[in-house]
Amino acid sequence: MKKLTEIDMKIEVTVIPVTDVERAKEFYSRLGWRLDVTPPWVVQFTPYGSGASIHFGEGVTTAAPGSGRHFLIVSDIVETHEALLAAGIEVGPLYHGGPDGPVEGADPERRSYFTRAEFADPDGNTWILQEVTTRLPGRVDADDTSYTSIADLASALRRAALAHGEYEKRNGGEYDENWPDWYAEYMVKEQTGEVR
Repeated sequence: MKKLTEIDMKIEVTVIPVTDVERAKEFYSRLGWRLDVTPPWVVQFTPYGSGASIHFGEGVTTAAPGSGRHFLIVSDIVETHEALLAAGIEVGPLYHGGPDGPVEGADPERRSYFTRAEFADPDGNTWILQEVTTRLPGRVDADDTSYTSIADLASALRRAALAHGEYEKRNGGEYDENWPDWYAEYMVKEQTGEVR
């Protein structure tokens, strides 16, 4: 018999408590999330690049509307913040942790996990944006590294290109014909937290 640590379990859906299904549909459509085909009693949206979705609908949950609090991981929080504002979404300012609590603005070093911003749907369900470019060690297995969108892959390639440029400078500025292997190794190590 398999151990639980040998069985894949993936979060598929989380339920969002709402009071007005049509108003919620309009809001999540403005976010650009995909409206999925579902049975008529439930509405399902999937954020771009996500493997998990949200559900809401009449009688889907007994939780109080507005009690949801969820994290959305993004690779460029400044770009995401600007896009949300341009779409007419009320989003709070960027902030990062300081020694005495939250400090307004993006983390000056743009360190992974540090910068956040928050917005809420019409019922008050809160979404916390968090910029994650490099996972902490042990959070991703080397065999499970992946990029869920073109934007995530492009962002990772840009970071690898910058790092590779520094690598080439240290090696006398000579062209590295094995750059694809170097990029691949760097990108996997970045996702698994070996490169910081």
